[in-house]
Amino acid sequence: MTTVVSDDGILLPAASRPFLVEIDGHYVWSLTPERDGVRKPGGVLVPWPGVLRPYLSGRGRVRVTDATGAEVLYDAEVGLGAGEGPLAVVDRAGHRLCVDKVGHLTRSFEATAEEVREEILAGTRRAIDDLREHAGVKAYLNYGALLGAVREGRMLAHDSDTDLCYLSDHSSPADVIAESYRITRAMRERGWNLLRMSGGDIKLLLPLSDGRLCHIDVFVAFHVGDTFFQLGNRSGSLPRSAIEPFSTIELHGHEFPAPRDPEAMLAFLYGPHWRTPDPSFRYADPPEGVRRLDGWLRGFRTEMGLWTGLFNGPGQREVPAGPSSFARWVAPQLGELPVVDVGTGTGRDALWFVRRGFRTGAVDFSRGGLGVVRRKANRRELDVDASQLILGELRSTLMHGTRLARDPHHLYARHLVGCLDAAALDQLWLLARMALRPGGGKLFLEFQATHDAPDGATGTPLAPDGLVRRVDPEAVRAAIEAAGGVVEHLVVVPGEDMLDHPDPAVCRIRASWPAPAARTPKENR
Repeated sequence: MTTVVSDDGILLPAASRPFLVEIDGHYVWSLTPERDGVRKPGGVLVPWPGVLRPYLSGRGRVRVTDATGAEVLYDAEVGLGAGEGPLAVVDRAGHRLCVDKVGHLTRSFEATAEEVREEILAGTRRAIDDLREHAGVKAYLNYGALLGAVREGRMLAHDSDTDLCYLSDHSSPADVIAESYRITRAMRERGWNLLRMSGGDIKLLLPLSDGRLCHIDVFVAFHVGDTFFQLGNRSGSLPRSAIEPFSTIELHGHEFPAPRDPEAMLAFLYGPHWRTPDPSFRYADPPEGVRRLDGWLRGFRTEMGLWTGLFNGPGQREVPAGPSSFARWVAPQLGELPVVDVGTGTGRDALWFVRRGFRTGAVDFSRGGLGVVRRKANRRELDVDASQLILGELRSTLMHGTRLARDPHHLYARHLVGCLDAAALDQLWLLARMALRPGGGKLFLEFQATHDAPDGATGTPLAPDGLVRRVDPEAVRAAIEAAGGVVEHLVVVPGEDMLDHPDPAVCRIRASWPAPAARTPKENR
């Protein structure tokens, strides 16, 4: 059959083997038709990944081959989208991007200069040394870096970062988490900038000479009974004797600690066919193990990558630049108190509040969004305090709540409520109680409300797709009151969604947290 490339995706023969997609000679994506596509007349249609779609407008040469490059299924110039201008998947600086193994856009090692690859390897070696000598944990090379070293003697061409693990002596999740925070403190003392991804997973941020940050992932590994767990999400049977005492392995002239039996580790990670290259490989993690790791160590950052992809990609342009109508409604009610924009996104309202003369803070759980806010503030010479708040992670909520309790603020949250799960919503009310009760500030909320649509329709589509939902206003009122708050104003009216598209039912709430009434002497007895 004939392979067809269109705006919908790529129509291919039915096959359970991987294929590579290049645009103008640069790798952008790998796929397996039977796994990733849907049956159509003439073959299997594999839709373009959502992260690629914003770039697919223009003309360029698309090439589809098997994993070795020997079998060419398609090689021709095509026009996609508007068909005008070059078809290129690049970042703001013009660097080529590709879809990595977890569905994010990134720069692969294949598209990285040799001297920069050397910086990555030297930085990875330094990270292992610091983890072993200063954080006191048994760190070793793993995942794609280990696979590349064992199978190919080099870094995998389509990989984009390096992965380290450390074998913990603990079996209690609480002890594993405490150890991870100790490691964080030790690595910061060594000068590392880092991100916490879960209770047992951090990213070390390595600055490179080409201007980007390379992520060095550091995952915990531990045994609970006979089950071996390793973030992210791996679980199953692998004895401790397969990991230590450690061996060494060479990668591009650098020696790294490795599991005692690298082949047993790679079979545990990638299955029995790990020696066969598969750029489209996806992990098949046991659901029970995923549930356990989510409950023990994870669960509060499920959508972070999707939001970061929105804020770092062309989709950011869909967010209007000017203030929302909700910000204009709230501004006259702020008085002299400063305001914190919770779930600030691109900072459109926070930056407008600053321009209006209000002292303003901006918090979000997406570093991509916070980066947008800081860049805009710097360009416009605006003073806004932008920091990360992860609702759903109690440690983060308590830290911010304690800080705000000492400095009275209003809290402002536009279209945040519909983006939060139950645990994160509970912590939003906790944050409000901590921050607002001492200083008399208000909580201002706007969100898309449940409503009765005509003829049984579900109402207007929600945007961004898959990241927001409608919420019952009375359920929000009840939750605020259960947390000690008072709903002073609640109205459901036609309004705008997060991207300012018209919406038939938007709820606005103003709430406060009055101080508890003083007890009488009799009540104190």
